[in-house]
Amino acid sequence: MNSPVTIPGGFRAARLAVTLTALAVGGGLALADRDVAAAWTWTAGALVQLVPLVRATLLSVVRRQPDVDVIALLAIVGALLAGEPLAAVVVAVMLATGEALEDWAAGRAERSLTALLSHAPDRTHRRLDGGLEDVAVGDVRPGDVLVVVTGEVVPVDGLVLDRAVLDESTLTGEAIPVVRDAGQVVSSGVTNIGPPAEIRATATAADSTYAGIVRLVTRARSTKPPMVRLADRWAAWFVPLALVVAGAAWAWSGDPVRALAVLVVATPCPLLLATPIAMVSGISRAARSGVIVKDGRGLEALARTRTMCLDKTGTLTAGHPEVVEVILLSDIDEGQVRRLAAAVEQLSAHPFAAALVAAAGADPLPVPTSVEEVAGEGVRGSVDGVAVAVGTRSFVADGAPAVPDVPSLRGVEGDGGPGDTFAWVAVDGQVTAVMRLRDPVRPEARSTVDRLGQAGVTRTVLVTGDSGPVATAVANAVGITVVHADCTPAGKVERVAEEQLHQPTAMVGDGVNDAPSLAAADVGIAMGARGATASSEAADLVVTADRIDALADVHRIAVDTISIARISAVGGMALSGVAMVAAAVGLLTPVAGAVLQEGIDVLAIAHALRALGPLAGDRRRRPRRRRLWATHPSQVCRPTTTGGRFDDTPPPGPASIPPVCRPTTTGGRFDDTP
Repeated sequence: MNSPVTIPGGFRAARLAVTLTALAVGGGLALADRDVAAAWTWTAGALVQLVPLVRATLLSVVRRQPDVDVIALLAIVGALLAGEPLAAVVVAVMLATGEALEDWAAGRAERSLTALLSHAPDRTHRRLDGGLEDVAVGDVRPGDVLVVVTGEVVPVDGLVLDRAVLDESTLTGEAIPVVRDAGQVVSSGVTNIGPPAEIRATATAADSTYAGIVRLVTRARSTKPPMVRLADRWAAWFVPLALVVAGAAWAWSGDPVRALAVLVVATPCPLLLATPIAMVSGISRAARSGVIVKDGRGLEALARTRTMCLDKTGTLTAGHPEVVEVILLSDIDEGQVRRLAAAVEQLSAHPFAAALVAAAGADPLPVPTSVEEVAGEGVRGSVDGVAVAVGTRSFVADGAPAVPDVPSLRGVEGDGGPGDTFAWVAVDGQVTAVMRLRDPVRPEARSTVDRLGQAGVTRTVLVTGDSGPVATAVANAVGITVVHADCTPAGKVERVAEEQLHQPTAMVGDGVNDAPSLAAADVGIAMGARGATASSEAADLVVTADRIDALADVHRIAVDTISIARISAVGGMALSGVAMVAAAVGLLTPVAGAVLQEGIDVLAIAHALRALGPLAGDRRRRPRRRRLWATHPSQVCRPTTTGGRFDDTPPPGPASIPPVCRPTTTGGRFDDTP
């Protein structure tokens, strides 16, 4: 059943075919009153399964590993010695069928995982001296310009040089196409569904997002889950129990056939097959929801979790700052401020630079000169002969006149919303504006926290390196009452350790600074949609979809999977126990017991496959297409059947200001403000 020897699926299928053929041919011969030929045919079919079974049992003895295949071995040998070749071949068919079911079920359960592996590209087109050359993906180096044609997969992480329309469903599970404009980051593994796009590589294939996910998948497939080892321990006591019951039935009745019938129904296929199939099914279901589970240990630990610690930036917030307001401090046009700030920031590597560039719109930006960047402070340069500085207040005001005290500025000093930060702008030595940037709280964050609470997570904690006011504002927005702010990486580890003293604890984060706390928690969960960072390597689970509600999804999956695995194993073994008692008192013959055990196996495996989902009540909480409302009930932006495009025709009803659906600079999201 659960042999320690790995047998290729082709040999298992061949043995099933041979044993079934022997059973059928022997049955035909028996109907023709050719009993001797029928007995020899059935015996041959049993021997086909007996030979590898003997080998597997001997190896388990040498390795000192308990193996319940010994029960099946005794059943076949006992049937042949007792002159019951039909029972022997039926047991052989049962074993071969169980192996075939195991191969089929595991193959179905791993379909989502193998799809990720097969999706990885091997070759790409690199621009060279005005032409294109076909190169292996492994030869791509940072700085290379690649041309990804329509239908091709982006081979490495990079930056879009012009414009790209991408299908990111492989990584995120989101079916709506995403538009990436020049300068925006694109991850490997997504598919170009628009015209040919040029990408400047920022990483090698080995260091890119998709390669990191593939490594996680490989590990997930090769690691033996702890629930399987638990099944092996359960099986260890079942072997002597079955032998004792068989011996007692023989001693009580004086009939060795009863002992044989007990052994036939005692093979614990439900325990050895249903448990690992349920675990692999749960891992596969998590992959379809945008979460890679490295091994069964993480799934089992997540099911026990009662405290959830969450980082802020990139976890509860989107991790993509946007300019939400420009406060003018002098007689200058707002559009000019956005243009000048974007011009100097376009050469900066600061995380806020992309937001400032996006705020300028799609018009071409002038190329700055004499650019100087001070880490953590800001950047300055000359734009069309105008001196421009963007950064902190002290940086841009250095040597400049005092910033005027105007009412519009007072909100900057502490009245910002969750995740607000500010970029000051000076033009020709005068502080002219301040730009409010906001890392918006994910719209699904609050519902995710609520769903975790409903599923048994009794305590949610915000653990962040941000300041207290910002952390508290975000916590209030999502419904978290316990906040630990101003935490260093070591401080995060301490906070997680404190929570672990009381109940099983998970940590969720996305940055390099989260990696130590992810590794320290009972289960670490990395928000890895933007890259295979140190946090992904340290975590037990990686959320490849850029959405926090996947966290609630995978928690539900973990609870379901562990419950299903236990019910499948315990239920199947209970049925086998009832059958053993029936066989011991003479209600089952060896042949009837073999047929009954086969039915129990199928029932247990079928129940284990329920872990693939969806289960009853498992509603998909993330709609594939979202309906975007304008400011009036009669103004509706709704997706059409063309996929990813929007129909802005107002429905029948009172006339009003017509709504406008237009793409924003964030790429793939839509602004429905009329």
